[in-house]
Amino acid sequence: MKILQHGDLDLILKRFDDPDEIRHMEKGTFELVTIGGMTIGRATYEPGWKWSEHVGKALGKTHCDVEHLGLVISGSATVAFKDEPVQTVTPGTIFYVPKKVHDSWVVGDEPYVSIHFLGADHYAK
Repeated sequence: MKILQHGDLDLILKRFDDPDEIRHMEKGTFELVTIGGMTIGRATYEPGWKWSEHVGKALGKTHCDVEHLGLVISGSATVAFKDEPVQTVTPGTIFYVPKKVHDSWVVGDEPYVSIHFLGADHYAK
């Protein structure tokens, strides 16, 4: 963390290279940075990662119920609600997933990376 002072103002700079917390899971990590009273997360998942298998199983859950607002940086993944068409998010997609049970998995053979602006503090916990 870097704090730059100018008069009475402090500019705080942080990077995901040095996160405040890292949540490890099989085939993935979720790094958290808290800044300005907000917790932001960076999800990095390997090909083959699936929420219900690699996160939910350890939590005793079959589906994620966390609300998300985020931005896909690289790779592709799904958002799958029960009895609804599966949606795929790709680089540049800004996504909002309501607090409705869903599953997700990496699509293809490229790692998936996204930034989470909402729900990060409750994710994979």
